[in-house]
Amino acid sequence: MRGDREFRKVRTHGVAVRDSLFTLRITEYRPRYGETWRPRAIIGIVVAKKTLKRAVDRNRVRRRVREALRTLPGGVPPCRAILLPNPGVLKVDFTQLQEALARALAKAPGRVKARTGNSGTARPVPAPVTVAPTPDAGGKR
Repeated sequence: MRGDREFRKVRTHGVAVRDSLFTLRITEYRPRYGETWRPRAIIGIVVAKKTLKRAVDRNRVRRRVREALRTLPGGVPPCRAILLPNPGVLKVDFTQLQEALARALAKAPGRVKARTGNSGTARPVPAPVTVAPTPDAGGKR
């Protein structure tokens, strides 16, 4: 993802899926303005200095998570997401990391909606109302 604007959109409209290894905030895929429709996963990996002090550890976490997502069986569904890994990602086995990511992506709804607004459920269309013609009062206008 590029820029604070896209991260802010995911933070405000996304659904949070929490795991012991990370927090995943995910929304549905929508192309940027003027971009062609190519559904794909766009994921920003954010590791704070508060979480991991050393740059070596932060970079290792990013590389492990990126590789786990790349080699995920079944792939990653089209979405925009922010992944916030915990320090436990460094100690856990790689296959367990992949399983946790797969579980989190499975928990996330297929088509994520914003928390407010239209519920997205189909409502029946009401029958058209017909108005009976009124009798003319003397024919004068």
